[in-house]
This record gives sequence, C-alpha cells and structure tokens, in this order.
Amino acid sequence: QVQLVESGGGSVQAGGSLRLSCKASGRNVERYAMGWFRQAPGKEREFVAAMSWRTINREYADSVKDRFTISKDSARNILYMQMNNLIPEDTAVYFCAARPYDVSSLASDFGSWGQGTQVTVSS
Repeated sequence: QVQLVESGGGSVQAGGSLRLSCKASGRNVERYAMGWFRQAPGKEREFVAAMSWRTINREYADSVKDRFTISKDSARNILYMQMNNLIPEDTAVYFCAARPYDVSSLASDFGSWGQGTQVTVSS
C-alpha cells in the first residue's frame, strides 16, 4: 500500500494561487494512479483531478478545468496540483489518493488516502 502526505494548503483571496503537494511512499509507487479530491463542510467528497505515474493521461473535474493543473515529479514520487484563479467555491479540505494502475474519478476506487490539507479562498 502507498502512504500519502499532503502539504501546501492555506488561505488566499479570490483570484490567487496555491500549489498542493503529495509525497507518496511505499512499494511500487509507479504502478499507482493518483488523484486529488476535495470535501467542503456539509458536502460529499468530490473528484478534482487524477493522473497516472506511468502515463501523461490526466482527468479534471469540469469545475476546475483551465484553472487547476495536476503534475508529478516521478523521481521524487511527488504529486502536485497547481491551483490558479481560485474562487470561494474551491474552499475545502483537499485529499490526495492512490489506487493501483488506472485513473478513476470515483473516490470509492481509491484505497489509499492522505490526511488532507485545508484550502480557504476568501472573496
């Protein structure tokens, strides 16, 4: 199983930017697909973006397309998410997640989760 530790959350004003990081450790990390999910108070956890360590295939939720970019540093096993033009609706706890092999947008497909990092966007 893969262990995940997120960092990089914080508080910004609308229009600002943040970059989240997720350090993955464990055996065969390169065989996993990675995802970012978020959960706002009183709401269900929702998909944000995902990619595979092995390919450049990326998926994004419609709400973040053209504003968020998921990327990776394969040598250091770090997953990133650059978040630009943030809006108050992006306020949530952001989670990094991993599942074997294929990219998915379903939280139930992911078996490994980080502890989450808070992102707060003020208007």
